[in-house]
Amino acid sequence: MKKILSSVAVAGLLVGTVATTALAIGGPSGAHIDYAIPGQLGEVVVNPYDTAPLTAVIKNGGYTIKDAKVTVVPKPGGQVISYKVADKHLRTHGGIPVFGMYPDYQNTIEVEYTKIYKGAEEKIKETYKIYAPAIYLESTGMPNQKGALFDKIEVVKPASKKFENRLYYVNNFVNKTGKGTKVVWNNPAGGAIEWNYSPNNFILDTKGEVRWYLEPSKIYDLKQPFNAGVMMGFKQNPDGAMTWGYGQHYAKYDILGREIFNRELPAGYNDFSHSMDVMDNGHYLLRVANANYKRADGRNVRTVRDVIVEVDRDGNVVDDWRLYEILDPYRDTVLKVLDQGAVCLNIDASKAGHTASTDELMSMDKEEKWGDIVGSGPGRNWAHVNSVDHDPTDDSIIISSRHQNAVIKIGRDKKVKWIMGGHKGWKEQFKSALLQPVDKNGNKIVCEDDYTKCPGYESDKGGFDWQYTQHTAFRIDSKSKKGVVYLTVFDNGDSRGFEQPAIAGMKYSRAVVFKIDEKAKTVEQVWEYGKERGSEWYSSVTSLTQYQDDLDSVFAYSAVAGMQFDIATGRPVGQPSPHINEFEWGAKEPSIEIKMTNAMGYQAFPFSVEKAFTK
Repeated sequence: MKKILSSVAVAGLLVGTVATTALAIGGPSGAHIDYAIPGQLGEVVVNPYDTAPLTAVIKNGGYTIKDAKVTVVPKPGGQVISYKVADKHLRTHGGIPVFGMYPDYQNTIEVEYTKIYKGAEEKIKETYKIYAPAIYLESTGMPNQKGALFDKIEVVKPASKKFENRLYYVNNFVNKTGKGTKVVWNNPAGGAIEWNYSPNNFILDTKGEVRWYLEPSKIYDLKQPFNAGVMMGFKQNPDGAMTWGYGQHYAKYDILGREIFNRELPAGYNDFSHSMDVMDNGHYLLRVANANYKRADGRNVRTVRDVIVEVDRDGNVVDDWRLYEILDPYRDTVLKVLDQGAVCLNIDASKAGHTASTDELMSMDKEEKWGDIVGSGPGRNWAHVNSVDHDPTDDSIIISSRHQNAVIKIGRDKKVKWIMGGHKGWKEQFKSALLQPVDKNGNKIVCEDDYTKCPGYESDKGGFDWQYTQHTAFRIDSKSKKGVVYLTVFDNGDSRGFEQPAIAGMKYSRAVVFKIDEKAKTVEQVWEYGKERGSEWYSSVTSLTQYQDDLDSVFAYSAVAGMQFDIATGRPVGQPSPHINEFEWGAKEPSIEIKMTNAMGYQAFPFSVEKAFTK
């Protein structure tokens, strides 16, 4: 009996000991907070949503806080990032959001805020030391890559005082890798899933320092067709959040990486790329394709880059513009003069300098060649629409069709309102929509070869030229009004004058501003830059030109400058070296220039920290 009692007593002691230990790390008496509290609030969480490693949240520690301000102290000679934080963001993130840290560096973060506890308010200033890790992203595995984002970066022209606080969001990507080559579409035929490149998205300051980047592994997988593709069409919305698409998704996240939505495309559409535009009513315009289209000859295909779809805030399809039914998908005038070695973006260096013939294009139907290839008719890349913008004054869309050398405005009724581009090859039904070039006094400018070669084609003082294989056609809303449209366009310049030059090095690109009088059906060239830079600034593909309201400026991104093609060898010569430039309105020279070396660029634009946190 004594032995039994002793055993019970020992067991009781053991149970009591275990219970006491358990209570020490949490239990009925409440959790024990054993993580480090470095300041007067709560814990610091670096990379809070697992997609933005150079961000953090200083948690509120259970207090109510308001009126916060954050300053990221720069490196010696660096750029200050400082912003006020609207109270809604303090509530959303459960603390103070920190943005703009340097990678692989112990950052000094100064914060100011009002802390409210037991009804009393206390204004506090304190400093945090936060280490942000080095940049880690996918590698191509190729011997020419020497850096995660670029080989090197150079501030060619330091920012003038007006632009010294700029931040630039850069949307680049890693070229094809072994991981991304396994995913292709099979049936129905065609589609554009072979565009499967790892994203390189980051924010630069004017000193050329990386202050943010996207680590995409949580939301992106090269091996899975519905979680891959090229991340493109990035825009900072009026509410400060970022929207973009990739492959079969379109998404919205804030700059700390918090998901607002990430949706698969509506079932009837596929292959997002290039453009996601937010409308005034909160709807989105997506550049997609038809997932299964029955052609007139009875064959089912996936179309390529030729549908614009409007979705509402909940993802419902409000409307679509099927361009193969609105335009002429068999207009092959431009297709026959494109450099087949520089077809955006599926570049085939072995075809550099080669142009397609009528016979080659016609034979595609018989051979059933479908997919993301240059060719006429639905099921091939006949349009290659790379931007879409909404004109709220008449509820129309403005598209940039690279493979038609045309910027086109189309109404809600699916009727073409005007076409900006060389006149050659358009059917009779479209000729009344073709714009007439004029000078600043409204005088008619005469162009040769069925209005494909205007004076600016050969002369520096020509005063007007069309855009060729252009990227982006954005309406300048603050300078436009109903009937008068100011447009920014990046004129890539391949097939200039609807031909290939005798020497590839003669090609050049331009950032251009046009003014369109919709009633008179005229177009005036207001401003241009790039011709004087020649082949050094030439980008055969990608790139962007966009007006910036806040500083009355024009931003330009020549995204693959320096990458030429040697026709004799069929190989690229030189490394793609994106150039960032920003100009005061009307200026002939940029107020800043930043050059990256060996980076495959797509687009870039100024990023507003005020939109992201203060508003």
